Amino acid sequence: MRLKIASAGEPVLRGVAMPLRAEEIGSNRIRELIEYMRETLADAPGVGLAAPQIGEPLQLAIIEDKAEYQATLTPEELLERERLPVPFHVLINPEIEPLSPPDLTFFEGCLSLPGFVALVPRAYRVRVRAFNETGELREIEAEGWYARILQHEIDHLKGTLYLDRMWSRSFSSLDQYNRH
Repeated sequence: MRLKIASAGEPVLRGVAMPLRAEEIGSNRIRELIEYMRETLADAPGVGLAAPQIGEPLQLAIIEDKAEYQATLTPEELLERERLPVPFHVLINPEIEPLSPPDLTFFEGCLSLPGFVALVPRAYRVRVRAFNETGELREIEAEGWYARILQHEIDHLKGTLYLDRMWSRSFSSLDQYNRH
């Protein structure tokens, strides 16, 4: 079931999401929500989706960067972004720690702001501690594009959009970005 993705301006995108309680993790409701989010992400398509983006103010996000999404990039672009496929996984109640300054800048888009991109500075490396869908605590150290995706999705759980971090003069429609 494809869920409606909230658009910039909807209040749910600007609130701080609520943590899931231990007894909620692994519940039928959350398992079903994760499956619907996964279908929505694949249909969009996108590389990450946070629960607030589908109207649920919960600290829950999913990530999957499929190889097929990278097919339009040149080998040079993939190398520059350090972008590799990332298998599907779930983040519940994540805590993020930057392991480098936020000085690596690339264009980003967002499913809640379709048709636009902007340059966004992010940390090159991060460490994330989060529960997975079965309640196991995971620690992820990521760099490059994967670190960027983690930062973007976890920002959603704090009510932050890439608009809050972007270089405002770089904000562009996707058509203009592709043209220039």
